[in-house]
Amino acid sequence: MPEIPKTPPPASFETALESLRDGPAAGEIRALLALMAKLRAPVGGCPWDVEQDFSTIAPYTIEEAYEVADAIARDDLPALADELGDLLFQVVYHAQMADERGAFSFRDVVESILLKMIRRHPHVFGDQDIRDAETQTRNWETLKAAERAGKTSGAPAGVLDNVPLALPALMRAAKLQRRLARVGFDWPDLAGVMGKIKEELGELEDELSGAPDKVRVADELGDVLFALANLARTLEIDPEDALRATNAKVERRFRFVEAALRQDGRTPEQSTLDEMDALWTAAKRDER
Repeated sequence: MPEIPKTPPPASFETALESLRDGPAAGEIRALLALMAKLRAPVGGCPWDVEQDFSTIAPYTIEEAYEVADAIARDDLPALADELGDLLFQVVYHAQMADERGAFSFRDVVESILLKMIRRHPHVFGDQDIRDAETQTRNWETLKAAERAGKTSGAPAGVLDNVPLALPALMRAAKLQRRLARVGFDWPDLAGVMGKIKEELGELEDELSGAPDKVRVADELGDVLFALANLARTLEIDPEDALRATNAKVERRFRFVEAALRQDGRTPEQSTLDEMDALWTAAKRDER
């Protein structure tokens, strides 16, 4: 089993593990594991599945996670059940490949997450008293910080250690900012955050004046985006969710524009900007 925890498991761990082994989904999980092993079998398996490794499967894992989020955003529960199955299959796929290498098994994955969740919920499985979600969030982050410190060897753990590079940049920016805010490296109020945005926009405008250097413009644009992500964090808004909602809004409104033009026998390419803008305004009015 991978050496994830540095503390001994609480007494409740074995009880939780036993309940999982005997749970109603035990048979289904065994069937899924058997199916995965069959797909990866060198003889009689699927040639495509046999050829895959962690790096080739990772993009599918990320894609399936986003498809789960999409089903939730659309409030499509049948689709959510289907997408959760696809995401679970990704977990089984990685575990099977690791098992073939003798690194860890699906059982190790399950035991690791069980132990982690029990350790991070001492108010449920221990004698700690936590009565509200805000206190639990602070306690959760404290426990995670302790876990990160336990994984380091030699050098002290850094505040920004282990923020995954594979996260979407906007999401990672917000996560970095939350880490910084926990140690007091944060603006004291909203005015400071807004001031920083204006400062970064000013620097971007300066770079755009005259003959812009694309590298410097990209650098300043990144600073603006980082500052905007910080505003979202300060307002307790997920910047990924906010941008995803705006993307959907743009799609919805422009489809309205296309449909209106189509009724007139035209396409966007055959219309003027003023005509499309007027229809866009009509689409906005239609949403109110």
